[in-house]
Amino acid sequence: MPAPVDPGTAGASARREFERRRSRREGRIREKHPKLGRLILALGDDPQSTTAWDAGALGEERLGGRLNELASDTLRVLHDRRIPRTRANIDHLAVTATGIYVIDAKRYVGKRPALRVEGGVFRPRVEKLMVGSRDRTTLVDGVLRQVDLVRSLVGDEVPVAGVLCFVESDWPLIGGSFSTRGVEVLWPKKLYRRLSADGSHVPSIADLHARLARALPAA
Repeated sequence: MPAPVDPGTAGASARREFERRRSRREGRIREKHPKLGRLILALGDDPQSTTAWDAGALGEERLGGRLNELASDTLRVLHDRRIPRTRANIDHLAVTATGIYVIDAKRYVGKRPALRVEGGVFRPRVEKLMVGSRDRTTLVDGVLRQVDLVRSLVGDEVPVAGVLCFVESDWPLIGGSFSTRGVEVLWPKKLYRRLSADGSHVPSIADLHARLARALPAA
């Protein structure tokens, strides 16, 4: 009987980094202001560079919790997987009947993801991922690197798709999802439907799940 696979804990590494940064800041303030440190901490907020880790962890935790609820013999998930020889991680992996999905969870509350296309007839066509008014195309680059890594582990016979899933973003009532450079950009409920679709890779799901778990340990 094969050993059970540890799916990992969604958002674990981001949560640890948030706690580490917050603890380090508290330590510096208390050391510098022994008498007023508690008051300063009570009145002041953590810097954005610290709260961003909390926001990221929340997005991963919420998405991961729902993925765990949906998990079955034909939908197996892995969370927070360490990429060997780097400090990076993959937020979520889903092994399904239609293939493997590399899922990057992003939490931009109230911001709308959109595709901006520049160039065309006289200039090279360039696709940009905008979130609100900010260019976040580097998020697509990151997912594509993760897709290439996973594909190198499982071979070309299994479809591997990249997904950017925006949690708590401002999506329109009709439409809204799109694809850029092969990466799907969508919201959680649409992702769940995609992962639950019927497909032809059912016999290999358990083996693929175990192989990815061995190659990409929990972070």
